[in-house]
Amino acid sequence: MKPMNRSSYAGLPERFFARVNPTPVAEPHLLRFNHALALELALDIGDLDPRALAGIFSGNVVPQGAEPIAMAYAGHQFGHFVPQLGDGRAILLTDAIDRAGVRRDIQLKGSGRTPYSRGGDGRAALGPVLREYLVSEAMYALGIATTRSLAAVTTGEPVFREEALPGAILTRVAASFVRVGTFQYYGARDDADAVRRLADYVIERHFPQAKTEQNPYLALLREVTGAQASLIASWMHVGFIHGVMNTDNMAVSGETIDFGPCAFMDVYDPAAVFSSIDQQGRYAYGNQPHAAVWNLARFAETLLPIIDTSAERAVELAGEVLATFSTRFADLSLAGVRRKLGLSACEEGDAALAEDLLDAMHRNQADFTLTFRRLCDAAEPEAADADVRVLFVNPRDYDEWASRWRARLARDVLDPRQRAAAMRRVNPAYIPRNHRIQQVIDAAIDGQDFGPFAELSTVLSQPYEQREGFDTYAEAPQAGERVLQTFCGT
Repeated sequence: MKPMNRSSYAGLPERFFARVNPTPVAEPHLLRFNHALALELALDIGDLDPRALAGIFSGNVVPQGAEPIAMAYAGHQFGHFVPQLGDGRAILLTDAIDRAGVRRDIQLKGSGRTPYSRGGDGRAALGPVLREYLVSEAMYALGIATTRSLAAVTTGEPVFREEALPGAILTRVAASFVRVGTFQYYGARDDADAVRRLADYVIERHFPQAKTEQNPYLALLREVTGAQASLIASWMHVGFIHGVMNTDNMAVSGETIDFGPCAFMDVYDPAAVFSSIDQQGRYAYGNQPHAAVWNLARFAETLLPIIDTSAERAVELAGEVLATFSTRFADLSLAGVRRKLGLSACEEGDAALAEDLLDAMHRNQADFTLTFRRLCDAAEPEAADADVRVLFVNPRDYDEWASRWRARLARDVLDPRQRAAAMRRVNPAYIPRNHRIQQVIDAAIDGQDFGPFAELSTVLSQPYEQREGFDTYAEAPQAGERVLQTFCGT
């Protein structure tokens, strides 16, 4: 493998990170390597065999030129501020310029203790590594901004949580790993110089257009606010629940990051919570837009000293930007729902039509993904309603809504077959359903069987294409298969 670059983040002053090498593991074994992503990143892996790749992506071998670091950050966790968090089990190995000319970070997760481990072991268990690999790559295939998974390696060593579990390391790729919590780390220390340096770094890397604005730091806030509105809207369109939307888990680039207790809804419920640590429902499905605004307000607070020398004026300017989130999110949300319902033109009653469908789905315990996918068939000239009706406890609720939907479609310009095809491009057939992920994890841990992981990865790589032989992956869980709680991997 050719020498790697030093991460550009390592060019910042030393107080932004700690230099630390990964802790070697006993018997690294390559479980999965994402060759397509490696090609996209222009990584020259040459003829490296799985053993050599396992050595690199376990951290046992640090490539020439790499200068591994752990990043410092703080964060609000469920509303409570923690002034020092940081990469407690992750090490930024390097960055790469991909084939599109974009700089992207490459990080090992589960690679051992760092100065920010706070007494933890710095390791990751196999289950959470498999979950993040599957969900992050599924999010990418769904067209949602996300960190990616490059490699998964088993370590040959146990990690100890409530019980001994097989250890693993994930290599993940991001536009960058700078978080809202990164800014908070320096804001809490009244280090305005560090906040400015970090803001300049983020502008240069992610939002260079902000440099030409009269107030670049206000422009940065505007860009991040827009990126988060777009991200959360895309989550809502596929029924994704992050589960732990703390400020240290919000990437300023606008990518989905940290998939610990995440889940996809089966039955539609705006109050749905799966994360075992979200006992008050702070990050429930329907609360995610509100959580994003709250996090953005914490980001804005760190920027106030560099937005304007007048504290009062800085608050006023930042408030005006934050106020744009709601409108931006509402517009993106409605535009996405229109696409899901096959509406190409805009009418005033479209938002109410969509809300009425969701209300009916909630009352009738209808599956979120299956309802929208089967509406694609119902939009065909043959109007195949039977498969949608069966999802509703009271099918008449669907019938009443469908009559209004068809009246609305009749005023639209698309040919019915074109409409159905367009709907199938935005309503997935396959999502990473919780019970499927759990089956994969159980097979890997209990039987050392990674076949289900490989097959589910294949299914999720083309979520909008209904494929022969994979019909069961589109099905909702049976009563005994439902997963009601998901857990962090720490």
